[in-house]
Amino acid sequence: MSAVIMLIRSSLMILVSLFFLNGCSSPPEEYNTTSQIPEEKPAPSLYIVQIEQMKFFPSSISVNAGDTIMWVNNDMVAHDVTEEKNKSWSSSLLQPGKSWKLVVKESADYYCSIHVVMKGSFGIK
Repeated sequence: MSAVIMLIRSSLMILVSLFFLNGCSSPPEEYNTTSQIPEEKPAPSLYIVQIEQMKFFPSSISVNAGDTIMWVNNDMVAHDVTEEKNKSWSSSLLQPGKSWKLVVKESADYYCSIHVVMKGSFGIK
């Protein structure tokens, strides 16, 4: 082969190699869209607290902000669920078999204002 053909062939091989190597590299940070995708939040969950034998069960749970807690009265008497510190929220009177839901915004301690020895809490994870 002549020297010119070998030079052209070598140049083409170098160009092709550079082309493929460039395709394998990451784009500059300003073009990297994966770093700009917001983190997905888990779908809200539902937690159930049973009211039985003058107790909340479980008496303490950990939840995420935006989750829902549902209290179900399986006791023989009426109860309520009231935020303890500031009384910032309260259920209506829950007759046996009734339930009440709350979407959690922040951690709280709660109690039954009818039977003040009944206490519970939930915290944000």
